[in-house]
Amino acid sequence: VQLQASGGGLVQAGDSLRLTCAVSGRTFRSLGWFRQTPGKEREFVAAVIRDGNRGYYSDSVKGRFTISRDNAKNTLYLEMNTLKPEDTAVYFCAAGDPIISSVSASLGYKVWGQGTQVTVSS
Repeated sequence: VQLQASGGGLVQAGDSLRLTCAVSGRTFRSLGWFRQTPGKEREFVAAVIRDGNRGYYSDSVKGRFTISRDNAKNTLYLEMNTLKPEDTAVYFCAAGDPIISSVSASLGYKVWGQGTQVTVSS
């Protein structure tokens, strides 16, 4: 299984950006996005379960970010709107089979993409 994230870049505060993660190999129940800044632990951003359209979000991005998955194309997306400087981080896509109550825990994800840098200037 491989995950390939793309779509990062340098944008201004208030702009939008869409991240894409191509998934190859077996299908996992949960696909998620995490982010990390230097010196900090990896932080949960959003996750979506294979058999549903419901997204799970961290409080910091709820209402601004939308996660979706296209199972036919084996692709995961993260639509990010109203970006803020504090959204600056390396964003990683991940795949795994965590239980619903643990979709925000990185330990539940077994496969990780290489990360894509998102930089939001003020």
